[in-house]
Amino acid sequence: MTAKDEIAALVVEFEKYGYVLSEELATILFLNQKLEKPVLLEGNPGVGKTAVAKCLASHHQTDLIRLQCYEGLDVNAAIYEWNYQKQLLNIKIMENETDRHAVSREIFGMEFLLQRPLLQSITSPKPVVLLIDEVDRADEEFEAFLLEILSDFQISIPEVGTVVAHHKPFVILTSNRTRELSDALKRRCLYHWVDYPDFKKEVQILLKSLPDLDENLARQVVLVVQELRDMKLNKSPGIAESIDWARTLLALDSLTLDKLTMENSLGAVLKSQDDIRKVKTDHLTRLADLIN
Repeated sequence: MTAKDEIAALVVEFEKYGYVLSEELATILFLNQKLEKPVLLEGNPGVGKTAVAKCLASHHQTDLIRLQCYEGLDVNAAIYEWNYQKQLLNIKIMENETDRHAVSREIFGMEFLLQRPLLQSITSPKPVVLLIDEVDRADEEFEAFLLEILSDFQISIPEVGTVVAHHKPFVILTSNRTRELSDALKRRCLYHWVDYPDFKKEVQILLKSLPDLDENLARQVVLVVQELRDMKLNKSPGIAESIDWARTLLALDSLTLDKLTMENSLGAVLKSQDDIRKVKTDHLTRLADLIN
């Protein structure tokens, strides 16, 4: 099978998981496997970056290991920490041992490590998908911890030595671009910007995700959601909100998105009271006229 055929097959397979994959992103994911290089996905919140990693794990029929980044994330939460209780118990068992170096060697082995996502991903007995989610939320200093694993797929532990990956993980990093990532991190990755889908593609996403959804209702939802994204809202609705709104309308047995239904269900697509008030006050009538 040629590279072009494999990329096309990837698009088809992702559709089975409800993800409409562009050929460009499919190419990047194909190269992720062939070149064994991490992929950095940047884009606005809610455009489906995290879902790519989940579908990729299904594609490879393997586990997804997820590291959710946040401010203050450190080695203990991301890579490893020592199991102090187990170490103390072992010291007690060896309390009659006179060779202190032997005791030290005994309690600083891999069996005394509590493995966190990054270490888990390289010690796994099979290749896994490692999702480093919202890496831009972590401190800049944390990026230094990532460089070794992203370039050499290994982790250095002072008391143990260098732990090299049994199987290289398929690495996906996501960023909402709340801050600029370092050039050193970007150089180690393949890059793709995940944008909001166009009208046709988003309708297709809704119909793939919700097979019972009427196509006309899907088109109405997407039309309104894309109008909402053009407004200056505190939080623009992403694809997840489009799907949630369509699912809400199905639950309400709605056959069409009229003004009253829209007003009563805005909480499924907008997650800010200020945004809901602004839409109801300034835009509701125009949005209702738009779909009629």
